[in-house]
Amino acid sequence: MTLADAKVGMTVRIESVEESPMKTRLMAMGLIPNTKAEILQSAPLGDPIAIRLRAYNLALRKDDAKLIQVSL
Repeated sequence: MTLADAKVGMTVRIESVEESPMKTRLMAMGLIPNTKAEILQSAPLGDPIAIRLRAYNLALRKDDAKLIQVSL
């Protein structure tokens, strides 16, 4: 399952970040394996999504969230 598939209110654990030009930037923002993330909300059309990880909130585009594999 990807982060884009997760529903509001779910807490997920990041498994991996897919190879892409955005991988380094996503990992620099704290999206690294074994980090827990809570899905806070989604915009009316589903893009972007807001997540809480570590000690801050982050908004991600749906295309970027599809690069992140997660588990429950």
